Amino acid sequence: MVTDDWATIRMISSATLYRRRDLLAVIALIALWLLFFWRLFTPVRADQASLRSGDFSGQFMTFAGYQYSRFAEGEVPLWNPYNNGGLPFIADTQAAVFYPPRLLTITLARLAGGWTYQALELEMTFHVLAFTLLMYLFVRRVTGSVLGGFVAAIVAGYGGFLSGYPPLQIALLEAGIYLPLAALGIYEATRDDRLGLKCLIVTGAALGLSWMAGHPQTSFFLTYLLVAYFGWRIYERRWRFTLWMVGCAVFGLIAFGLAAVQLLPGFEYLLYTTRAEFGYDAKSNGFPIQDVIQFIYPTILSMFSPLYVGVTGLFFALIALWRRVSGAWFWGVVALIGLLWSFGGNSAVFPALYNVLPGLRFFRGQERAAYLVVNSLAILAGLGATRLAQWDTTTDYPAALRLRVWLNTAVRAALLFTALVFVLWIGQPDAFGRVISVVTLVTLVVGALALLVPSITGYARPAWVWGIAVLLVLELFTINMDAEPVYDPVPADMQISISPPPHVAQVLADTDGVFRVDGFRGLGDNYGSLYGVQDIHGISPLWLGSAYSLIEGALPDARTWELFAVRYVYSDWAELPVSAQLVGTGTDRYGDINIHRLDNPRPFALLMYSAAIMGDDAQAYSILADAGFDPRQTLLLQGDAPVELNGGESLPAIVTRFEPELIEMSASSPLPAMLSVALPQYPGWQATVNGSPTPIQRAYGGLTAVAVPAGDSTVQLVFDPLSYRIGALLSLVTWISLLVLAVAAFVRPRRT
Repeated sequence: MVTDDWATIRMISSATLYRRRDLLAVIALIALWLLFFWRLFTPVRADQASLRSGDFSGQFMTFAGYQYSRFAEGEVPLWNPYNNGGLPFIADTQAAVFYPPRLLTITLARLAGGWTYQALELEMTFHVLAFTLLMYLFVRRVTGSVLGGFVAAIVAGYGGFLSGYPPLQIALLEAGIYLPLAALGIYEATRDDRLGLKCLIVTGAALGLSWMAGHPQTSFFLTYLLVAYFGWRIYERRWRFTLWMVGCAVFGLIAFGLAAVQLLPGFEYLLYTTRAEFGYDAKSNGFPIQDVIQFIYPTILSMFSPLYVGVTGLFFALIALWRRVSGAWFWGVVALIGLLWSFGGNSAVFPALYNVLPGLRFFRGQERAAYLVVNSLAILAGLGATRLAQWDTTTDYPAALRLRVWLNTAVRAALLFTALVFVLWIGQPDAFGRVISVVTLVTLVVGALALLVPSITGYARPAWVWGIAVLLVLELFTINMDAEPVYDPVPADMQISISPPPHVAQVLADTDGVFRVDGFRGLGDNYGSLYGVQDIHGISPLWLGSAYSLIEGALPDARTWELFAVRYVYSDWAELPVSAQLVGTGTDRYGDINIHRLDNPRPFALLMYSAAIMGDDAQAYSILADAGFDPRQTLLLQGDAPVELNGGESLPAIVTRFEPELIEMSASSPLPAMLSVALPQYPGWQATVNGSPTPIQRAYGGLTAVAVPAGDSTVQLVFDPLSYRIGALLSLVTWISLLVLAVAAFVRPRRT
């Protein structure tokens, strides 16, 4: 009895000790997070930095600003009329319309007084913190080691991948952070003698959040990784193959249900975008083979080094593989496959995957498979650190000697390479200034490893492994903290103006009807969405294919302006190829601009009495390219006109109400006519004429036309896609079900 009591006391004491260690590790991770991003947090304005303008500001900041403005008004942003001539916003995956953390950011920004550049920056930083804590939790659970969890969290959160371009392409970062949580669900589901399906709910929820975050390619990688990890765990337990299928179905259906409100519209949109026309050559780009050098020497070949996990992190990972730690080979194989995949068409692996892996044909930029490489190496580093801390000198002494020999060899090689670079630097200091700095740092790190490791393996002092963990932090933070390609040394409010600049405000002051602008200069990127100006241009990677052909294709600018009812053109030209007035000037990032107002812009809605029937879009584009053709007098229509057209001069219709998802027009026509609307044709738009549903027809190879009778008519166009309604219903049911399960689990009395 006394023995049992002492055993219980020791168990409680041990648990208390581990809880304290976990608390200290979490505090350390939070402190390091604050240090890494301190220039984004500091109140001292002279010290502040901000994320560089570019994709972050021009794509994600602007779309999030549109999101904010619509939700702040209590509206769901299904359609965006302010870029690309109009696009289905709910279906543009990078918009992440219903992503819960984004909704939280919008809510907090609303309470704080309005949308700001820093609001999205803070969202990014908190995702990095969440990722490090989740990675700590997963590897801590797998290894039972606080050290292992800490090392994995540092490598994953502050390695070259997550601290490189993902903060600027925030959707990629946010979609990627759910790997450790999803993997933890699988690990817990397969720990006991029976498959724990309830734990797979966590996996499904994490995967669903990833798909909602707005970067399908990263979520695609994560999905296949989870399927493979679950299969490997099933194989390890020697369970039936059917359990693997059942488990995949469970977390797959949960993930799909959570994200259906975005996925279904996104799948529909994908069929109509320019991506549908991309072939192998457009999708096979990846790392050049020589980029493997950046495993050791970062930033010397390119601006970013996504494969870099630190020499120290790589050392820990190699220890795990060499000592055959449980689970190491799975993550090693994933890292290898991910590396070969990331080369794209530069290796033979991607062509093989391209022809057999479902879904791969939808994505380009195969270098993003570095996501698999770096996260696998982070987990391996955690396994390796745990193994190193448990080194048994009596049984592993021969291996310790080999390790010392390898490290000494590495030191000599690093010194030799440093000497070579030093000679080159002496001769060309400008060309090799950055290289000599990185090479010297790596040599110092290798030398520090050679000094620290013998102290661990020779004298059995596991606590010294924490010295190598500190070395890891110093190495990664030195390279990646405040990196020049990612951060500007200016406060966030100096990056972009949330309020429209003067040359934009001048156009916004024109309230005479509905019109668009050509904002290739003057606006640029997706700033039309931020300022509420209908721009025919934009940088969203998902363009509606027909709109892209009409706007960015081979048509002359003047013909594009005509089709899309452009009234103002920002340009550095003194004169336009059509009659226009110079009404103002301004500046953008490239220099001075002029504001031109067209003398005779096409009305947004036009009653037309003559039509030519087209067989397909290509025929329409060919006719539109003819300078002698007048698109304001002859409607290029696909399919027979539902009313008899007798010819005559076109007449403008009046837009009486214009909202993103609702356009109401008043048409007064002496004869039956076709109402041509400068709106991209897309599934989900529904038309009524005098309250009666009316088919929408395709005009000019991608725009909208509706038949109207003689007399006065009221025409309404409403965007209410079926894919959104079905997806919203599925997501609502799934979210409510998970909420009920979570509440039930919380209130149910716990068993001892």
